[in-house]
Amino acid sequence: MRLYPTGPAGTRAAALAAALLLLAGAGPAVADDGRPDRDFTIEDPRVTESSGLAASRAHPGVYWTHNDSDDGPYVFAVDSRTGKTLATITMRGVGEPRDVEGISVGPDGDIYVGDIGDNLDGAWSHVWIYRFPEPKELRDATVTAVQYDVKYADGARNAEALMVHPKTGRVYIASKNEDGGGLYEGPAKLTAGAVNTFRRVDEVPWVTDGAFSPDGKRLVLRSYFSAREYAFEDGRLGEDRSVAAPFQRQAESVTYTADGSALMFGSEGARSDVVRVEVAGGKDGSAYVGESGASASA
Repeated sequence: MRLYPTGPAGTRAAALAAALLLLAGAGPAVADDGRPDRDFTIEDPRVTESSGLAASRAHPGVYWTHNDSDDGPYVFAVDSRTGKTLATITMRGVGEPRDVEGISVGPDGDIYVGDIGDNLDGAWSHVWIYRFPEPKELRDATVTAVQYDVKYADGARNAEALMVHPKTGRVYIASKNEDGGGLYEGPAKLTAGAVNTFRRVDEVPWVTDGAFSPDGKRLVLRSYFSAREYAFEDGRLGEDRSVAAPFQRQAESVTYTADGSALMFGSEGARSDVVRVEVAGGKDGSAYVGESGASASA
């Protein structure tokens, strides 16, 4: 079990993203005003492949993240004020995670971790979702997690985006494919000890992560170069538009702040930056994100 994983080789798109970042210059500086939910750098040397982000519901300004493949059953609580890890959670009872790619917090306050990656693009007959209650106190701890077996109705595939709807608690996965992926809807309630079949309900572009707005009315999906925000109603995607995603070395994660006032974009790599992008129209998470020169159309 490696605590400092290097992960698999990046895709051609990831390599191009890295080149663009180098041309663009250094990343954003860490905020020094002491407020939460600002730009920050993940300082923990163990977190070298931050592949998902989720805003804590119980601890303002704290973001849950995890490494990509080959790291083990670990989840980290990172303080956006300092970039430092406040707690390392070790999941017990989930076997050996294979390729953890997404994380989300449900309306019940439980944390859902998506072991849903498949770099061989359909080699695994099933993938897993792990679930445990968000700790009330932030300290290193071992928790017992529930493990759910997941299959797709139309066959195995690679995926990196796991989203739990903040009102219904239903789990969604967005698959990743150069030619476009799918949005998959899980059953109304996940069941341990049985196969949970996810069914394709819509088409999506290349996706490396996604997140629902706090009110559940919008869904943001990002890729290496861009992001799009969709209206979301009755489990289906509606009107969409480009949002102001920053260029990052390996653009892997996105989440809304807990109050819905902004999006937080993260990337892989040692001391990786998390960049805040304001949401136009207030704190309800229902407005579009404003365009900027840093955005790119999907």
